[in-house]
Amino acid sequence: MPPARRPDVLRGRVFRTRDVVARGVLTPSELRSNAWRRLYRGVYADAELPPSFGLRVRGAGLLVPAASVFSGRTAAFLHGAIELVDPDDAVEVSLPVGVRFGPVSGLRVHQARLPEQDVVTVSGRRCTTGLRTALDIARREPVLDAVAALDVLLSRVIVGKGELREAAERSAGRGARRIRRATELADHRAESQPESRLRVLLALAGLIAVPQYSVRNGSGDEIARVDLAFPEQRVAIEYDGVWHAERSQFVRDRRRLNRLVDARWAVLHVTAADLRDPDALIARIRALLLNAGSRN
Repeated sequence: MPPARRPDVLRGRVFRTRDVVARGVLTPSELRSNAWRRLYRGVYADAELPPSFGLRVRGAGLLVPAASVFSGRTAAFLHGAIELVDPDDAVEVSLPVGVRFGPVSGLRVHQARLPEQDVVTVSGRRCTTGLRTALDIARREPVLDAVAALDVLLSRVIVGKGELREAAERSAGRGARRIRRATELADHRAESQPESRLRVLLALAGLIAVPQYSVRNGSGDEIARVDLAFPEQRVAIEYDGVWHAERSQFVRDRRRLNRLVDARWAVLHVTAADLRDPDALIARIRALLLNAGSRN
């Protein structure tokens, strides 16, 4: 491998191969050193820059046609919903119908009609508006993933609930039914994407749970707030993400559980492993609701 040479002009930079080679800043062989990280064909970054989705968006901005617009989850990321992407996800761009580009490894390219009112500039990058972003995600993605993303967009007020529902009702053509279904199921109260997916799994099975429900005692004081609740049956469904290993948190969780049990609530804790077997999970919850209903 060629010895690493990092000219000052390229420190902290993302650049195109053709530009730096044409100016004589680097030779093609020097680009193969460990001083540089390849982002896409013909686009590199200073290897001292930490790898991130944002870095890959920067690189894509040097590669895509001027008429392109960042869309889908990439647009959501630019609007501030950074939890909707992983570092290695493909960067999504939309191109006007008739503009040819790609394929490029690491990019997901869509052909779409994009009126100017659906495009906004965020941090110097053209992307779809919050509303158009939500509609595109709802149209393109499976319902569990789409609703989880819409919940994030709603909770961060990247899109408003009213405007999203109005736009969903007006939608027509391919994917319109998927948009309306995802929008109906979306809820800004969800506090995590796994919680959203769990709520949607239940809803699709005909089990409508109340998200972020406040359980109160006879005096009206809140004793706990639960992820999902079936108040009539006094059943709480809690999604367990990272296990609370610290002693103080464990004690608080145990006290909270005890308060719920004292209030005659049944509590089911759901994990990521449970979500991988939805049929068995739904069966367990149905049985729990049936038993709780007969007990109450």
